[in-house]
Amino acid sequence: MKKPIVAIMYDFDKTLSTTDMQNYSFIPALGLKPEEFWGATGEFSKKSEVERILSYMYMMVKLSKDKGIKLTKKFLNECGKKIEYFPGVENWFKRINKYGQQHDVKVEHYLLSSGTKEIVEGCSIAKHFTKIYGCEFYFDPETQEPVWPKQSVNYTQKTQYLFRISKGVTDLRDDSKINEKEKEHRIPYTNMIYLGDGMTDVPCMQVLKNNGGKSIAIYSKKDKTNIQKLVKEKRVNFAFTANYTDGSNLDKTVKSLIKQIAVDNELKRKEEETFRKLSGE
Repeated sequence: MKKPIVAIMYDFDKTLSTTDMQNYSFIPALGLKPEEFWGATGEFSKKSEVERILSYMYMMVKLSKDKGIKLTKKFLNECGKKIEYFPGVENWFKRINKYGQQHDVKVEHYLLSSGTKEIVEGCSIAKHFTKIYGCEFYFDPETQEPVWPKQSVNYTQKTQYLFRISKGVTDLRDDSKINEKEKEHRIPYTNMIYLGDGMTDVPCMQVLKNNGGKSIAIYSKKDKTNIQKLVKEKRVNFAFTANYTDGSNLDKTVKSLIKQIAVDNELKRKEEETFRKLSGE
């Protein structure tokens, strides 16, 4: 039997980072405050009836041009270098991977974000993700500036990535394999864990919880209103403060889930071995 794979999937803003990724460097570079940028985005969405995620992408392009800033991929990558994380995030991935190895489990990390992929790619933890899904631009090869949305990820669209990760078809251009029938998925939903910070993550949390996976709500000590609602409505399995340090409640729970998956896999192996011996196969 193959070594089991555990997929841990994360939202980014206010789940791993302390606030929206654009707030650290991009918005200040425009000479604006976060509330001004997001307020303008909301107003544009309301007037134009453009979907909110596409609206913020449009405003990034428009306001950069208005301010004379060349919105290149390199510039956005640089904006990712000043992102601040919750305690323990930066050493979380190696620690969890090591724990998985100790229990004969392979751990893979995936990012499912409605934030800007080019910003994430410049941050210190980008290297730890097997795949990063986020909003991204198509850049003109000559000007190096965005001319079209390459990918937009809103809150309900995130659920498609759960399916792709489970099947092992992570290339968004692959429209054939994703629909092929298989005996079993590369990563069953029971081996998947989703971490998110609130209502925007509900679709993913609900899909996983309903299919045997685990959903964990992450909240800061300053604000737990949305999380209380999720817990009350039983949309998540667990809820913890955003503390990724060794020995925290979040750390211990994720490790327990990995260990449980390892035990379940070993029991399944023994069950199949017994069947083969007694059935003569």
